[in-house]
Amino acid sequence: MTDELARLVTEQRLPGLQDLDRLSTPDLVRLMNEQDSLVAAAVALAAPRIAAAVDAIADRMRRGGRLVYIGAGTAGRIGVLDASECAVTFGTTADEVCALIAGGPSAMITAAEGAEDSCELAVADLTGIGITEADAVVGISASGRTPYAVEALRYAGTAGAFTVGIACNADSPLGKIADVPIEVVVGPEFVAGSTRLKAGTAQKLVCNMISTLTMIRVGRTYGDLMVHLTATNDKLWARAHRLVATITGCPDELIDGALRQAGGSVTIASIMLLAGVGPADARERFASAAGDLRAALAH
Repeated sequence: MTDELARLVTEQRLPGLQDLDRLSTPDLVRLMNEQDSLVAAAVALAAPRIAAAVDAIADRMRRGGRLVYIGAGTAGRIGVLDASECAVTFGTTADEVCALIAGGPSAMITAAEGAEDSCELAVADLTGIGITEADAVVGISASGRTPYAVEALRYAGTAGAFTVGIACNADSPLGKIADVPIEVVVGPEFVAGSTRLKAGTAQKLVCNMISTLTMIRVGRTYGDLMVHLTATNDKLWARAHRLVATITGCPDELIDGALRQAGGSVTIASIMLLAGVGPADARERFASAAGDLRAALAH
């Protein structure tokens, strides 16, 4: 096992950095930034597989399935972060996008390193949320061999779920069992073995693309506008007002009134103003369009 880990590119040392701790701070900033700049190009090489994953996940979600992230340590935290941001950005619920991390919610703050080795825990966590063939499960692991993530994808596959494996080593166990492997090889880390650095950045970029582009495909934006927003504070109310103004072109007083009747919902207020209907009818139109504002307005 030790020899296997030592051969992983994510465990290697970058040449010429043996005296890293003796360099000046400006040199450290420059060298680390140079390494970080390599990540986007590595992600670009995986673009066709990312696109394939997005289309398959969107198809599952249109039919009522979920996007489920699962991982351990830094990888698990990235999944939790992406899932939680979908709620505020795209109005998703836990029945649409969710995340599981080895060791449970407390592992977001306190490391639960032993949990990443537990295959049983992965099965228990997926069983606990009732994973089915309707769902899409995205396993995340920098090494691509974390037992928790690998077993999660294996089990999800036996349940009929669509599976995606995000790793930062080529020919990884995670990639080999995934329906779509996304292996973004960013090379050795600035601090050897610290995969929260380039590997973590690569994983976050891929998750950003998967969630954002899937949401676009299922109608959770209107053009480039983040319309699945409900105003719950002054900042969000101002943003909601600007969004409705952009979509409808209506005067401020009409927008304020519609937003109040719509409970702060950008989508419902926009339908009310453009279709000339009340909030109940607007909600019915929106529901019949499966939450797609463009489709609701066309109707």
